[in-house]
Amino acid sequence: LTFCTSYKISIFFNTMKLAIASFLIASAAAFAPAQVGRTSSNLAVNELDLGVTEPLGVYDPLGWLETEPESFERRRAVERKHGRICMIALIGQVVHANGIVFDGYISKSMGLKFSDIDPSCVGGKVLGGLTAIPTAGLVQILLLMGLIELAWLPASDYSGDYGVGWFGEDIEDPEIKARKLNAELNNGRAAMLAVFGNMVGEASTGQTLAESWGDGAILGISLS
Repeated sequence: LTFCTSYKISIFFNTMKLAIASFLIASAAAFAPAQVGRTSSNLAVNELDLGVTEPLGVYDPLGWLETEPESFERRRAVERKHGRICMIALIGQVVHANGIVFDGYISKSMGLKFSDIDPSCVGGKVLGGLTAIPTAGLVQILLLMGLIELAWLPASDYSGDYGVGWFGEDIEDPEIKARKLNAELNNGRAAMLAVFGNMVGEASTGQTLAESWGDGAILGISLS
């Protein structure tokens, strides 16, 4: 592997700055102000106290929590679900970047193995390896998503509490539960930025996550 040029690194970090700014604007309603009426759910904690984290504190530059307070519950549910998805997705990105894939064929009739699919966004592939998946595979993915959204973890349940607990354990202490839910929100926000940042980085530098890590483009030092 060769070192990235300073030009590529400059593009990467400039793009990341734009991505972070865009994300913060788009998720303005995720941060709760104290002056809005208190909203509770069957999580037994106050939703408006979650996600208000220093140094940002209350972050609502568009004023949606005053002008559209009725939409807060849905937007918080969307933020929570997207954060959970992105935490899983980030693990997937790291695993695939290290060349860890399922053995065997994704479609034996087409002679297509899992290892034949490049999941990265190198070369401007916005959808990564999704377009390389056979139609039957995409249909199965969509059906599974529909089952999850409509039945298993219904999108209509804004509480985010699907009865599975924390590693199967129901946390009774409201302070501990609030701390863990707050950590989940913040980790989800970080994961959303990380997933998007990795996609932008791969598309703009032409390197996969593993290649950028190996030649020091991420930390500025060579690890190879």
